[in-house]
Amino acid sequence: MKQQIYYEDVAVGGEIMPLIKLPTTRQLVMYAGASGDYNPIHYDKDYALERGLSGVVVHGQLAGCFLGQMLTDWMGDEGSLRKLSLSYKGMNFPGDTLTCRGIVTKKDIKDGQYLVTASIWIEKESGEKTLTGTAVIALPTCGR
Repeated sequence: MKQQIYYEDVAVGGEIMPLIKLPTTRQLVMYAGASGDYNPIHYDKDYALERGLSGVVVHGQLAGCFLGQMLTDWMGDEGSLRKLSLSYKGMNFPGDTLTCRGIVTKKDIKDGQYLVTASIWIEKESGEKTLTGTAVIALPTCGR
């Protein structure tokens, strides 16, 4: 069971617990089956090389799922992901170490909901940000 985070526990500028992912080619094949995205650049190395890539590429939406996992792990069972917006900036490859990160940028109470906005991204070991975005999360209040 995840520890629950409450609106009162969050501060603007606070860091969301990072999540490290190590995608594999096998994971890409499994994701292709689950998502229906059978583009050969995600599982056929020769095909990817013929198109000028350095190897098979992690699905952009799978990388987005990694950020979603980071957020849902952080917010706990009583939190709710209200909005997720992503922008793809670069490619990720099996064998890359991908670190999902986030920073709280805003807190707001609107229509009785306790909302937290976060800037989120994935970065490679080199520091390159390959996926950026924003998320809005509704958190429970502990009534402090």
